[in-house]
Amino acid sequence: MAFRAMWVDRIAQAWSTRSIVWLSGVRRVGKTTLSKMIGDNRVLYRNCDLPSVVRELRDPELFFDSLTDTMVVVFDEVHQLDDPSQLLKIAADEYPRVKVLATGSSTLSATKKFKDSLTGRKYPIHLTSVLWEECKNTFGIADLDRRLLHGGLPEALLSEEKPNEFFSEWVDSFYARDIAELFHLRNRTGFMALFHLLLHQSGGQLDYTKLSKETELSRPTVISYVDALNVSHAIHVIAPLHGAGTQEIVRRPKCYAFDTGFITWERGWDTLRDSERDLLWEHLVLDSLRFNYPADRVFYWRDKTGREIDFVIQRSRHKIDVFECKMNPDSVVVDSIRQFRSLYAEGENFVIGPFVKQKYRFSRDGIVLNVSPLNQLCVSEDTIR
Repeated sequence: MAFRAMWVDRIAQAWSTRSIVWLSGVRRVGKTTLSKMIGDNRVLYRNCDLPSVVRELRDPELFFDSLTDTMVVVFDEVHQLDDPSQLLKIAADEYPRVKVLATGSSTLSATKKFKDSLTGRKYPIHLTSVLWEECKNTFGIADLDRRLLHGGLPEALLSEEKPNEFFSEWVDSFYARDIAELFHLRNRTGFMALFHLLLHQSGGQLDYTKLSKETELSRPTVISYVDALNVSHAIHVIAPLHGAGTQEIVRRPKCYAFDTGFITWERGWDTLRDSERDLLWEHLVLDSLRFNYPADRVFYWRDKTGREIDFVIQRSRHKIDVFECKMNPDSVVVDSIRQFRSLYAEGENFVIGPFVKQKYRFSRDGIVLNVSPLNQLCVSEDTIR
């Protein structure tokens, strides 16, 4: 079992600020395995899928009274309980020295069972697919093409051959267990048509009207389905940064699928060309940015002439960092960065490459660029959760 130190450390840090940690992520991303890596013999694990556990937790006070003050409790798939928010609220308010890790496939607000959003009581952590920074040191995989083609769900990543049947089975299970169960959506055909289309177009801008025509769903239905996919972590919707010029794109977000393996499966890619690697590398960089920064600080930028920057991070009101994702950092073109800096002067310019060993700086046409590997991102304290 690969020990995922980056995530274990993130959970430990979260407990220093909140007694409740909400660990969410798509199914089979490794939430249960990760939850069993934390703590020591003081950890009490409860699988809320089991009827016996559901019965045990019907009286939260009786359950928590049986614990020692410093115990760690894991409630796996906590949304299966009849009233999970009551259990977690009682833990936070009445038993603050008990550290709780609650897991689920979606954001906490995705299911109507949560009658309380637990504002101020929980620390949310989104478990992504295996980060590129983890691949070599944690999973013993240094082959970028394998990570891109197989994706980052541990079972698929560790498979010697690309497991196409795994992706097909996962999609069926995702609809049945997450979408139909949590959101009560019954138009499976329309939903799946939209999901497959978004996988195929991953990394592009969302055009709800065009998606409506291509899936034969109404525009409001497309919007509601995209929202369901977003809160269940199957896609990431990235808004455009704007506010400093009339030529900026202001409304159309970009949509990224949660895992590169599903993109290559949907597109039928078993080998990769350079342009395809560049597209997929963006997805890995996005995962790392979302690990290091709050998701609501991650944007992209584009103007009406087509100049675009992969990602920008709003560190503070005036300081905005640029992130360009390049397989070969020498191929970066600075025209878009120059235009962006004419509007937003303060911030650093980063070029992120998969094979960069150490950070270095160089200047191109008067623009200073910081070339960096993902594991050496310069994270400012004012943007850490």
